[in-house]
Parts: sequence; structure tokens; C-alpha cells
Amino acid sequence: MPDSDLKAATAAETAALIRRGEVSAGECLSTWLEQASADELNAYLWTADEAAALDGVDQNSKSPVTGVPVAIKDIFCTRGVPTTAASKILEGYRPPYTATAVRRLAAAGMPMLGKTNMDEFAMGSSNENSAYGPALNPWDRKRVPGGSSGGSAAAVAGGLAPWALGTDTGGSIRQPAALCGIVGLKPTYGSVSRYGMIAFASSLDQCGPLTRDVTDAALLLSQIEGRDEMDSTSTGIEGGISLPSAIGLEGLSFGIPVDLLGEGMDPGVRAVFDQTVSTIEGLGGSVREVRLAHASHGISAYYVLAPAEASTNLSRYDGVRYGIRDSNRDLASMYEITRGDGFGAEVKRRIMLGTYALSSGYYDAYYGRAQRVRTMIVRDFDAAFGQVDFVITPTSPSVAFGLGEKTLDPLTMYMSDLFTVPMSLAGVPAISIPSGMASPEGGGEKMPVGFQIAAPAFGEQGLLEAAFALEAALGFDGSIGREGR
Repeated sequence: MPDSDLKAATAAETAALIRRGEVSAGECLSTWLEQASADELNAYLWTADEAAALDGVDQNSKSPVTGVPVAIKDIFCTRGVPTTAASKILEGYRPPYTATAVRRLAAAGMPMLGKTNMDEFAMGSSNENSAYGPALNPWDRKRVPGGSSGGSAAAVAGGLAPWALGTDTGGSIRQPAALCGIVGLKPTYGSVSRYGMIAFASSLDQCGPLTRDVTDAALLLSQIEGRDEMDSTSTGIEGGISLPSAIGLEGLSFGIPVDLLGEGMDPGVRAVFDQTVSTIEGLGGSVREVRLAHASHGISAYYVLAPAEASTNLSRYDGVRYGIRDSNRDLASMYEITRGDGFGAEVKRRIMLGTYALSSGYYDAYYGRAQRVRTMIVRDFDAAFGQVDFVITPTSPSVAFGLGEKTLDPLTMYMSDLFTVPMSLAGVPAISIPSGMASPEGGGEKMPVGFQIAAPAFGEQGLLEAAFALEAALGFDGSIGREGR
């Protein structure tokens, strides 16, 4: 089979080719290792050779995905392989163990292509916070791929990997998927083990797939979900995940949260969203307005809660146990200099925000109040799902923006997660699928627009079915206008 045909195939199609003997697992790995090594998007921080890719992989596995390689976000610990979370403070760190999600993929016979670029410690919405330079959007290399899983999204969209693992704390799978024109799924909190994921905000972090289509998202999720005794918060998904096959949306209801869809959205994004809503109705789905009265406060609550958890999680980087160490005359100076040199500006900003929110005299005014807002957002979603099957929004209020465009204005950058943060705070599953193209505000070549669908907790199967039917009707061609592919 020509390499071009293999690179054009989805992961599910590739797995079927391997099972039928039309292509060998070795040929597949060789093709994708060559693609990964030709990375011009800075999507990878480390790429494997054949021996490293197959280390720990069960090559005799009979799973549905055996032989299909995968790219892994550099926030997952991988035994003996550099794992930095895109931070200089972990430069050269090689963990002695492997994250559960990655280990499950290896047990399913999936080689690892490499470790993908990201915002440092998953803190960002553009991948510009990486200590090793930003990943580039394959549609337009002068634009960001989104973040924090920007490297994983760029690798899949740019033809450097058939699929990839990412993590989502406030939108870090869904937003880059939208900006790069691919599918990104944040599962229900607890459905996938967090063991071996370098922690940002432990009550929000979740592992999930970035893929070319919804079928691949379901297939990859089916391999990583499940209870793990190493993660006390993990539960898995009852009944597991099967491949979606829905052809319509008859009998299903979709809610548009009027409290969330106000100002701040690009006109082109709004137009694509409205067209997609019409497509839902054409497929037999009903659409109505719902209330998420407190969702508009989600960004404010998130940027108290997540930094508070980060300030605790990142206190372990002291220059003593692992990572870089800048020696000095006393312990306090060593801490200060190590963290000053090792952490980037955004990570420092969030540590300071979180430490302040948790400090004596301010805890209840900030952290306690944000937790109460989170509870109200959970209740809003519960009420909404009592009226409709799904909640729908654009994934991002804009298409991919230019490199450097928002780096000097953190508040504007934070608003990139306006539509994704509420689902993270509520812990419910949400998927972004490509729904069309729109010009950036101010003009320019059209860029991908994502459409987000959220479902009740552990409703992944129904979510995937609805997304599959809508994807087929939209017929988005991810090859249109793609650069570097």
C-alpha cells in the first residue's frame, strides 16, 4: 500500500487494514515514524525510533487498535523517556514509571510515536507558554494551534500522527481541536485514570483523545477508560464504549445556553454555529434555549480554583527530588532560584494567584466563593439536562489567532476558554467536532470552527452517537486549505 494512502486513512481504517493483512504493523509504524521525524510544526518535543516506540508494547495483542501508533502529550509520565510538561524545571527528567492511560495503549499493541508539545504544565490556551517554543497551526503557521494540548492537535491535523492523547483541565483538548479542525473529547471526570499525568489542577484534569473523526475518538476512548486502583477518583464508564453508528438525531433535544452565548464571539464563528444548529434540526433534532445562569462566572471561578490547586501541586518542584537544581548557599535561596529559573511567566502567575487565593484572610473571599459558584454551575447543568439531552455551544469564541496576538493580555487569552470551562467545572463530558470555516475577525484566510456538544456525566456513548450523526451530515473535509499536509 502506498504511504500516501496509509497517511490519509483514519486510525480505525488503519487498524482494519492491519487486521486484514493489507499492511503490516511494522510498515505502519515505519510510515508514521517518518512523518513524525519530519515535524516542521514543533508539534513534538521528543520523537521515538523504532526500538523506543515499541518498548513495552504488546505486539501480540488482539485488540481493535493493535499496530496503530499514537502521539502522547508530554504531560504523561513514560518510563525512561523524557517527560518535561514543556517546562525547563523538568528538563531531562526520565520517569521510572508509565502513566496508566499510556500503559493501557501499550498493552493494546499501540506504539508511541513521540511526546507532543504543550503549554507549560498545561497552563495556557495557545501553546505559546511552552519552554521549547510554540507548536504551529498546520492550517496557517503564523497562527496558534490552541492549548494546552496544542502539539497533539497540530500533530493530528498536520498529518504527523494518526491520533493523539491530550489532557483537558478547562478546555485543553477541545479548544485546540477546534482551532486545528479535528475532533477532541473531554470525558467525564473520573472515567479515565489520572495516574501518571503530571498534575495541574487535580479536581479538573482529565485525559482524552484528539482524532481525525468521531469514530477514532470512540475507539481511543474505549482503550483508556476504566477503573484504576492507582487513582482513587477513577470509576470508568459503565458498559464501556462501542463505535457509534447513528444516522440521525430524531427524538434528541439540544439546548443553547443563552446565558453563555452573549458578546465576545467572532461573527464568523456565530454564523457557523447557527448553520450547524440548522443542520441538527434537519437531522430531526429539536433545539431550544436553556438556562445556565452561573456559567458566565465560570472563567472567574476557574481562574481561582485551578491556580489554587496548581500552587499546591507545583510546590513539589523544589530542586531537591527531581528536575533542575540551582545550588546556592541556603535552602530558601535554592528554592527561589530553582523555581525562578525553571518556571515560565504564566506558571509563576498562576502559582501566585493560587497562593494568594488560599492565603489566610482571603481563603473564603476567593477560594470558598469560587467553590460555591462551581456548585451552582453543577446544579445549572443538572437542571438543563433535565430538559434536554445535550447542551451545545461553539467550542471557541474565535478561530485560531495569530502568534503573539494575546500573549501580553492574559485576561483576553483566558477568555478563549469561555465556552469550555463550564463543562470542566461541572465534570461532564464534552466533544468538539469541526463544523465549518470562518475568517478571523479583521479578515484573512478562513480557519476551522469547532462545535461543542456536552452530555450528562458518563453519557459518553450517547454523546459520541450524536456527534457521529452530526459529523456525517456536516461533511467537513479536513484537507481543505491545509498547510504542510
